[in-house]
Amino acid sequence: MRTANSAFIRVHELENSSSVLSDYICGMLKSTLIRAVEAGGRVMQEFFNGSFKISNKEGVNNLVTEADHASEKAIFEVIKNDYPDHFILSEEAGAIESQSSYKWIVDPIDGTVNFANGIPLCCVSIGIEQEGEMIMGAVFNPFLNEFYFAQRGFGSTLNDNIITVSEKTDVLQSCLVTGFPYTYINEPNGPLEVFARLIRKGVPVRRLGSAAMDLCWVAAGRFDGFYEHKLNAWDSAAGFLIVEEAGGKVTDFNGKNYSPYQPKIVATNGRIHKDLIRWINDEVS
Repeated sequence: MRTANSAFIRVHELENSSSVLSDYICGMLKSTLIRAVEAGGRVMQEFFNGSFKISNKEGVNNLVTEADHASEKAIFEVIKNDYPDHFILSEEAGAIESQSSYKWIVDPIDGTVNFANGIPLCCVSIGIEQEGEMIMGAVFNPFLNEFYFAQRGFGSTLNDNIITVSEKTDVLQSCLVTGFPYTYINEPNGPLEVFARLIRKGVPVRRLGSAAMDLCWVAAGRFDGFYEHKLNAWDSAAGFLIVEEAGGKVTDFNGKNYSPYQPKIVATNGRIHKDLIRWINDEVS
């Protein structure tokens, strides 16, 4: 395995060619990202349907398991071995800060409640941000054997096959997916109100229990749109890039550019985006 020091030496050898250097760095990042996600996936498989400790965070059924911590540890080992100076933001460990322009945003198990109950709709999700822009993301569900990957400007893949969003143009004919926060947000037009508005019109709205999987299934054309009121950066960092690179659109509830550091998200095939935002904001008569 190439060490961090040898990697830096190789980078300096290539510094006279910026394009080659850029391709080399992206290749290194991709290699590390894939190995990190696979390491987390192996831990999930080891613990799945076994016995492990479970505890609660804020809110009823906002779980964290022994497997979450073990997956996070395995992921960190891969990242830190290759990039010991990079910033890491992870669901369980929080922020491991540095002055690096690169930030790894890690969810060691997205869909922990599903995982804890033996439901195979859960995954590892890791996004890489450079100077505030998401440049690469991967989501891996080892139980469905689905590995999603995107690099900005290069499209999205599922198990190395190119994926694209759906072609539906009408919200009322769409299949949507959403999620609900563990601590209900007591605000006007909250998650239950939006859900009720859509299902009363006969729109199928599913809930998988994993925002990262929701986003990937929008990217793959299985869902036409996804919305949620309260996410954290690690829930969406990889998935929103995968949607965009598959030809979809991702914004906040006001249609503004999406940032994983704000809670509300709308991700669609792009064709139903404006109308879905109107439905979410109760602007449809």
